Amino acid sequence: MPPVTLGLVVANIALFFLTAAGGVPATFALWPLGGGFAPWQLVTYAFLHTSLTHVLFNMLGVWSFGSDLERVWGSRRYLIYYTTCVLAAAVTQLVFTSVTGSTHPTVGASGGVFGLLLAYAMLFPHRTVMLLFPPIPMKAPIFAVVYGAIELVLGVTGTQEGVAHFAHLGGMLGGFLLLLAWRRRRGP
Repeated sequence: MPPVTLGLVVANIALFFLTAAGGVPATFALWPLGGGFAPWQLVTYAFLHTSLTHVLFNMLGVWSFGSDLERVWGSRRYLIYYTTCVLAAAVTQLVFTSVTGSTHPTVGASGGVFGLLLAYAMLFPHRTVMLLFPPIPMKAPIFAVVYGAIELVLGVTGTQEGVAHFAHLGGMLGGFLLLLAWRRRRGP
């Protein structure tokens, strides 16, 4: 596993167990503006998770999509990309909570993972990704679009309360915009 990907996985799992033991204060979660928000939360929230399943699935995504991206881009560019996705997810969630009046904090690396999924689909369009439940193989770009569409539907309908669907989409959008900027800088 490449070094940044390994570091992200280890840090997230370690912080999950530290949080479970009561060692991480709630001020590291992403709180809504005016409801306990602090600037460091734009990053720290992405290292906190609500359950073992939450952290394991997110880290499976970091490992599955991030390892190949880090190998192609190198560690520095990969870390810049992942951080951009996490920040975009946080800003999107702050806008969403301001509009809806939500007072709940946000935690989890999912915004970063959704950004990694998008980049993986764009860089490796011919690779097949397998859903876990149900086990359906599909090309990476189709998987990314389907997963993004499901997040949009769930976010708009409010079907899964307590899940930051728009943060996930914000991570994808932030990643997409950064990829566009990188491509424009390189030229046609």
